[in-house]
Amino acid sequence: MSGLRHWLLAIQFFTRIPVTGRLADWVGFSPAMLRASAAHFPSIGWLAAGVAGTTWWVLSTALGAQTGTPLVAAVGATLATILLTGGFHEDGLADVADGLGGSYDRERALDIMKDSRVGAFGAMALQLALLSKVALLAWLGWSGLPDTLAALLLGHVLSRFWPLILVRRLPHVGDTARSKSKPLADQISLGALTVAGLWCLPPLVGCAWVFGPAFVGTALLGSALALGWMWRLFARRLQGFTGDCLGATQQVCELACYLALACYLAPHNQP
Repeated sequence: MSGLRHWLLAIQFFTRIPVTGRLADWVGFSPAMLRASAAHFPSIGWLAAGVAGTTWWVLSTALGAQTGTPLVAAVGATLATILLTGGFHEDGLADVADGLGGSYDRERALDIMKDSRVGAFGAMALQLALLSKVALLAWLGWSGLPDTLAALLLGHVLSRFWPLILVRRLPHVGDTARSKSKPLADQISLGALTVAGLWCLPPLVGCAWVFGPAFVGTALLGSALALGWMWRLFARRLQGFTGDCLGATQQVCELACYLALACYLAPHNQP
């Protein structure tokens, strides 16, 4: 039952799905449990992809084969995932952009990232990320519903696995006393990373079976390259990571997955 408790704690921490009352009492909480729940982070991608895919299907069915249908469905799917997570990862992206864009000094950048206010760099990064996501999803929508749903599934699941690599390989440099992510960053064991990888396995195998290994390989390559870029950026500028860095990495890896798949499908995707 401890695995179920850890999974429910991951849902409680990473989404707005209510885990309250007697259920919350049964789940419990401790820093060690929160650390163990990181193994189930990719499972949140299953939920996000399910909500986004359902929203896409409902809107595309209601609107029919109209020219603007993929765009409206892309906006709806993006909004649905933001409502599910409470903009948790988008907030991290904005804070990282403010910090790294606002100062080249490491300590000053970390101080800026602690500020709850959104600055110019954060606002620009957030707007560009949302616009890019909507545009890429709308483009993928022209490939048909199956390709779009597969892209959403791979994008959301893989982008929630890659940040765990940062936790494993880089030190936590945030405010230890205030950081919600600190228990996650104390240590991610190889076993927990393996469990996270197992959450990714069914989408990878299923999509490879239906759409081909090249489709899945493209998604993996695109999102992995994004991870490498973020890893290098944080190691060079911050000598580690914060909780905001994990959210920013999720967003960038998700976008990279969609971009890679859009390029892969482009020869067969002419509106």
